[in-house]
Amino acid sequence: MEIKMKKCGLEDVSLLQEISIETFRDTFESQNKPENIAAYLKNAYQREQLEQELLNPESSFFFLLVNGEVAGYLKINQGDAQSESKGSDELEVERIYIRSAFKRKGLGTYLIDQAIRMAESQKKQRIWLGVWEKNLAARSFYEKMGFVHTGDHVFNMGDEEQTDYILTKEL
Repeated sequence: MEIKMKKCGLEDVSLLQEISIETFRDTFESQNKPENIAAYLKNAYQREQLEQELLNPESSFFFLLVNGEVAGYLKINQGDAQSESKGSDELEVERIYIRSAFKRKGLGTYLIDQAIRMAESQKKQRIWLGVWEKNLAARSFYEKMGFVHTGDHVFNMGDEEQTDYILTKEL
């Protein structure tokens, strides 16, 4: 299995939108009201929104390629692009998604390891992310990767306020 990362640019916005919607639906659709999923997808993954995020110098998207096929993606933020004000010594993993056909092959671990390497190369002290309190599989995965629960924040899913746990790993 050949695994590579490819940094996304504006030319990738259509594929990024497609993969984002697919993986978000696969992950959360069964546990949320259809109208809330639709509202979130419309706002978070509309082309203009993704273009703005791609143009932000403090955010980066990376496609995960397995044997040349897009298996998932990673989005990291630093500085003011972070979804919580964390300062310059922290890096946020805002999105990490693997397509269904590629799950349980160690690719999530690969993406987290890559994010940690990026943070270390930028001399960050910590890496953090938000994970839905009801996403037990993801919480367990991140805990195995050395992340600890350090706080909470609100995640708006349509008309519903959900709680995301903030998980942090010291580097």
